[in-house]
Amino acid sequence: SLVFQAVFNLLIPDHSADAFSPPRLAPPGPWDALVERLLGGLGRWDAEHFLFIAERGYLFEHNCAFLPLFPLSLRALAGAGLWPPQLQPRSRLLLSAALLNSLLSVLAAAALYGLGRAVLRRRGEAFLAALLFSLSPANVFMAAAYSESLFAFLAFSAMWQLEKGQSWLSALLFSLAAGARANGLINAGFFLYSRGKRFALQLQVGSASLRKLPVLWKQVLTLVFSAALTCAGIFLPFALFQYYAYVRFCGPGTALDETVPKPLLQLARDKGYRVAGMGGAKPPWCSQRFPVVYSYIQDAYWNVGFLRYFELRQIPNFLLALPVTLLGSWAAWTYVSTNPRHCLTLGLERSKSEETGKARDGFCGTAAFVYVVHATALLAFGFSCMHVQVLTRFLGSSSPVLYWFPAHLLQEHEPLLWSTGTDSPSSGKPLLGISPSSCGKRTPDNLVLRLLLNWRLITPLSKSILGFFLCYWLLGLILHCNFFPWT
Repeated sequence: SLVFQAVFNLLIPDHSADAFSPPRLAPPGPWDALVERLLGGLGRWDAEHFLFIAERGYLFEHNCAFLPLFPLSLRALAGAGLWPPQLQPRSRLLLSAALLNSLLSVLAAAALYGLGRAVLRRRGEAFLAALLFSLSPANVFMAAAYSESLFAFLAFSAMWQLEKGQSWLSALLFSLAAGARANGLINAGFFLYSRGKRFALQLQVGSASLRKLPVLWKQVLTLVFSAALTCAGIFLPFALFQYYAYVRFCGPGTALDETVPKPLLQLARDKGYRVAGMGGAKPPWCSQRFPVVYSYIQDAYWNVGFLRYFELRQIPNFLLALPVTLLGSWAAWTYVSTNPRHCLTLGLERSKSEETGKARDGFCGTAAFVYVVHATALLAFGFSCMHVQVLTRFLGSSSPVLYWFPAHLLQEHEPLLWSTGTDSPSSGKPLLGISPSSCGKRTPDNLVLRLLLNWRLITPLSKSILGFFLCYWLLGLILHCNFFPWT
């Protein structure tokens, strides 16, 4: 991804986009120019906000739509002394973003693999899902100076730890995720469901426990207190940041304009940006009963709201979001139609297969229920309330279902993944991408690479799935890195 974005950025002229683009305050040196040539594609669109915040803090009001964990991580890495001192801050931040997100993407894939093994209980399907994550249709945002890689790593790791019974470690990771992206708040639902399901299953063990009402009430109160404490911990980073924004933009002026460079003040005047510490009239959100700057920015700056994006001129963006919308809807329908009773009882009823230890595994297994609900909720919210084109990266960094379900379809419907030999049954020719046998045993191979190298032999369904992943991976690098509209 890093190599391709550099090549495309050199070959294709940048589009003149109406996006946040703060002026460069000092002429770049030769090393800065080299870094910009090689990694400039990582600093497009919202990445400009993250890089600006990491360098100068939350100077403009609309910067507060981007939560602080990722910019703080960039600033810490850029100041760690890893880079030549003659580089300007932006160059050090670009290098830090490339290094940090490369590492976090690998760790997120490993966490997804561990989570898949715990939930799906099929090692091959979990491994295939992790490989698909490495070819994610949101891959350009995993590489660019965005918070997607950080959030995916924290969210998938938290889900994995929760499956392993490590509740407090999981809560800490979910809390950090909520400091990286606002949609991390919905992850509190995993804790609530886990505690509620455990309590519901305990009640079904026997009727004797129902006779001990004092003990039952004590368990209920303990459950409520524990759930409330955990949710408060997950919400804490987001709440603290809202308080920070309130103090910074709603407090008395501090004559900050004397320390802000004149080009940035001129940019604020030209674009109508509100600058922190400038005094004057307070922003409208300051007088709200619960002053939340995040929701105000989404509403006032980007017109985000229920069905606001449903306009004829947005049809191209709906088409961009169509593949992931269809995939998410198909995943939800497949799961519900396979497990109707389990879905109607919200997974709170102990089934006979669970009692006998023969519960279904794989994507359609009972353990995947809460993840399908989570993915469906994100899909419905994103489709109806957000800029719909961001659905691909929104789901790609938040939900394992976007990778589990395609892995399930490939495992179920692709004959090349069923074969244990090295010959294609249809052509009799050796399949490409399969490791040679060693001492009578085949070594594991990259299943996605095997399918891509044998493109002509795979089914139309496999071509559709891999085509979606591969096309969005490549188009994202071409378009996003040159300031063209993308997801």
